[in-house]
Formats: sequence, structure tokens, C-alpha cells
Amino acid sequence: MTTSDLALIRDAAREAASIAMGYFRRDPDVWYKDGTSPVSEADIAVNDYLQETLGRSRSDYGWLSEESADDLSRLGGAPVFVVDPLDGTRGFVGGQDQWCVSIGVVCDGVPQAGVLACPARDEYFEAAIGGPAMKNGQPIAVSSKGFEGRVAAPKSIMKKLSGGPLATMVHEVYIPSLAYRIAMVADGRLSATLVKANASDWDIAAADIILRQAGGSLVDINGNAPGYARATTKHDVLIAAANGMMSTLRRELEGVEL
Repeated sequence: MTTSDLALIRDAAREAASIAMGYFRRDPDVWYKDGTSPVSEADIAVNDYLQETLGRSRSDYGWLSEESADDLSRLGGAPVFVVDPLDGTRGFVGGQDQWCVSIGVVCDGVPQAGVLACPARDEYFEAAIGGPAMKNGQPIAVSSKGFEGRVAAPKSIMKKLSGGPLATMVHEVYIPSLAYRIAMVADGRLSATLVKANASDWDIAAADIILRQAGGSLVDINGNAPGYARATTKHDVLIAAANGMMSTLRRELEGVEL
């Protein structure tokens, strides 16, 4: 299943990325969910393409997407496509190039395969259980720099830290796509990233498996890996980092009001 699923979502993500590029920096229509979260016509076009294409190829799989009504029949036990048609929509509509199409395949709460297509930067990430994490066809791995590397984290979290290794790391400038930030940990450009509470499954599922196969982890403060495609799709504060950094990061964040 995993090998054929990876090939399927790889091809679908590439085509979806091409669709998105047709709207990029071309003043797409934009509206807002809940008054604050932007949605563009590109999000909808990509979502429609992926739902039709993936659903036709795997009619027995469930579907969970940021831009689709949640069909709870996905809880029936079959694998689930977990999709963010455009992760980083705010950056996309602002003309920034750090956005991606994110597709994961989840079974029993665990990502089995994932693809991130970041066409404006010509970067394509993928991984599946039992295989390497890849970027543009080449294996990637987390950084060995540890706390001498860079971290991307919300200012609301970083300003509450003082004196520990995390607090003294070089802070990366804002990156609008959460999935892309995690991919930057997977390929070693970042040593770690922190994720504010309330990230959704579709923001992180594909990036999670890519990071894991690159030698990193995505966990909560207690060291628990997220479960995906369950009844609740939101998550607490999360840490993405190389495995060797995780215990120190968790200790530094314990007891901090996040």
C-alpha cells in the first residue's frame, strides 16, 4: 500500500502544485473563514482537483481536508487522505514563495506516506514508512548542529524562555507555512521548530512522516507523537527537532506557560 500510495500522492501533488501556480501572484480572489483565516480561489481549485483525483483512485479511503466539510465516515478504520491544498495561504496571497501542497496518507492515526510540493521554490519533499526522506529526489537528514543551529518559533513562546539552550539559538524569520517549517527541520536548514497550540492535522501530517524518516520527531511537551484523522483534529503545543535534541527541548519547555 505505502509504495503505491506514495507514487499516487506524489503525482497528484505535482499536478496540484501546477494548478496553484496558475493563481500565484495573479491577484486571486480571497475571502475569510471566521473573519481571520484567508481562503483563495487557488485553495478551492486545488482541493477540488485532489478530492476528485485521489477519491477516484482510492474510493475506499477517507478524506480530511482544510477546505472540505468533515465527513466523519472517515473514522471507519480505512486509510485517510489528510490534505492541506495550500499550507501557507496567507503567504501565498501576499506573494511569498514559502507555501506548499500537503498530502498525507494516515492509517490508524499514524502517517504512512507524505508529500509536500513547494513549486514556487522548486522544492518537493516526500517520505513513506520504511524508506528515506527525499527532497527533489535526493535523501535528506536532520541537522547535526543541534543547539548551534537555527530555530523557527512563535515569538509568543520564545519571549517566555530565558537562559536555556533553546532561548539562545538563532531565531529564523517568520515562515508562513507550518508544513514547510517542519520540512526545513527535516532537510537540516533548521535544527528545530516550535508549533503553537491548535495546529490541525492537515497542517502537519505529511510533514510529520517526512521529518520522522529524516531522523527527527514531532511530539508534544510530554513526548507523545500526534495521532491523526481522529475525531479531534487539533493539537497542543508541538516540538519538531532532531531526535538528539528532543529531551533537552522538552525539559526547557516544561513548566513554561504556553
